[in-house]
Amino acid sequence: MRKDIGTLLNPALRNIATYSVEGGQQAEIKLNQNESPFDVPMWLKEEIVGEFIKEPWNRYPDILPYRGMQAFAKFLGISSDSVMMSNGSNEMLYTIFLASLGPGRKVLIPDPSFSLYEKIALLLQSQIVAVPMLPSLDFDTEAIIRTARDEAVDFIVISTPNNPTSKSLTFEDVRLIAESSDALLLVDEAYIEFSRQRSILELIDELPNLIVLRTMSKALALAGIRIGFAIANPMLMRELAKPKIPFASSRLAEITITKVLANYSLVEDAVSYILHEREKLYTALGSNKSLTLFESDTNFLIIRVENADSMFQSLRSAGILVRNVSGYHLMENCLRFNVGLAEENRRLIEQLTTL
Repeated sequence: MRKDIGTLLNPALRNIATYSVEGGQQAEIKLNQNESPFDVPMWLKEEIVGEFIKEPWNRYPDILPYRGMQAFAKFLGISSDSVMMSNGSNEMLYTIFLASLGPGRKVLIPDPSFSLYEKIALLLQSQIVAVPMLPSLDFDTEAIIRTARDEAVDFIVISTPNNPTSKSLTFEDVRLIAESSDALLLVDEAYIEFSRQRSILELIDELPNLIVLRTMSKALALAGIRIGFAIANPMLMRELAKPKIPFASSRLAEITITKVLANYSLVEDAVSYILHEREKLYTALGSNKSLTLFESDTNFLIIRVENADSMFQSLRSAGILVRNVSGYHLMENCLRFNVGLAEENRRLIEQLTTL
């Protein structure tokens, strides 16, 4: 008799769900995936594609995307030996976790945080040590430091600014966490361009246990191209690169990041627009007594309503797709939506006022 196929698979799969996006990924006003409302302009796309056409498509790209890594290192003003590029920051998370975790190892994750951290840790059969956020959804820095010490964790992952809470740690708090523990510290700065806080990137050579993660999917408007980066001191980076999937980034991604960084004023203009609209949204929704609004340090806002399921469906019926994040710890009846274009934000405010 054949075995149950489940017994042949990683037992961790029993506690993991397939990733999905409630409500889908298409809507008249799409505000549910924290994307930039601005696409790369057509003239720049044509310039990128024009260069890509000249590339040999029958040949593998470099084992690692060295051109893209050198372009980003130059942009940051650091050594290219400190940079690794991936097919989106999600792939880089898998790489870093593979290099850092395994059965019996402990990873500290603030709760709630980006769901992929827990998923990869479970797949690697590591022990998750959760540290709850404060009721305000802010980080509990003292609890993180104390728990990391008491539990003797091997790895700490912090998303700052944090998804889904929209809150940040200060530069000094991140430094304190890194200096207070012997664990590796991964700081996911996916939303740093929208933050009021300073990036911890400048300390990669000072802090030997520090890894910084960046994505090009948010502020740089390249979610469809899939580009992420890890930054660490060269000695640590050499070790992190060992489980990296070879040939994972395309020549198109390398050309794209090089061209976008060369025209970075486009990104700065978009970020300025988004921050201006974020303040307008915050002001308008702050006067709405039917909801609770949390201050944001990202390109998205969190609100608590009386019934998130009902509100989600009502907005969806009105052609506005947001994210219901009620399933996260401390976020019952909360909705998340990214800042859109001015007219999209106006319609969202209107719907939230009338529903």
